[in-house]
Amino acid sequence: MTEQSPYKMVRGLSRGLALLNALNRVDGGASVGRLAELTKLHRTTVQRLLETLQAEGYVRRSESDGRYCLDLRVRELSEGFRDEHWISTLASPLLGQLLKEVVWPTDLCTFDVDAMVVRETTHRFSKLSFHRSMIGRRMPMLQTASGTAYLAFCPATERDSIIDLLARRPQPEYRLARDRAALDDMLARVVERGYGQNYMSWSDESKMAGLALPIRGGTGLMGCLGLVYLASAMSIEAAAARYLGAMGRVVRKIEEQLVEPQQVEPQP
Repeated sequence: MTEQSPYKMVRGLSRGLALLNALNRVDGGASVGRLAELTKLHRTTVQRLLETLQAEGYVRRSESDGRYCLDLRVRELSEGFRDEHWISTLASPLLGQLLKEVVWPTDLCTFDVDAMVVRETTHRFSKLSFHRSMIGRRMPMLQTASGTAYLAFCPATERDSIIDLLARRPQPEYRLARDRAALDDMLARVVERGYGQNYMSWSDESKMAGLALPIRGGTGLMGCLGLVYLASAMSIEAAAARYLGAMGRVVRKIEEQLVEPQQVEPQP
């Protein structure tokens, strides 16, 4: 029989840890209602705890869809803080600034198994967006600007593994992965241009076009910044001339901030 502690359990702390645990398990963040379901806590309690955790730097509220995600200070507690959260924390305010300049919606995507996943976006705020809910959406590797940009700029060993996985899929959208010569030629052109592109080539969004730039960090390729627009509005060349400059400035700011924290972290 274990000895009972003379001290009472601090219920508020226990509930706060339960919330952090829940956020660590969900992909792309969660709403107050979803967190209440996961933790079996009342919505009002969840909201109060989230506001406290946000004030202390452990969680953040996405400006794009109101979901709560883990924030930078969680890295002091555990390994649950992942690179995609780190990037989206930096990117969120920068994407808001970029929207004022480019008007069309932009997405920050990271790679996950066989697709690019939207981690942060301005779709909710763009007057030119056809989709308001994009967080967590999976973007195909071979048909989207972000997917081709990631494949073109990721390490060769990672690229080979991804392509091998895609080539085993029988669906028509993976056909290019089975034609390695044609795929390598396409990716070489992406590297030469410096950005990925899609012009009405994604079957799910056949009226749309897009541009994407790679985002590099201290540990390699971290993700891609993509811009989406209505293909009938302009050609890829016109979009690149008009928007790549602003997108590149945002990418450089993200990359600079990705490097800076690593220089000041204490040694273990």
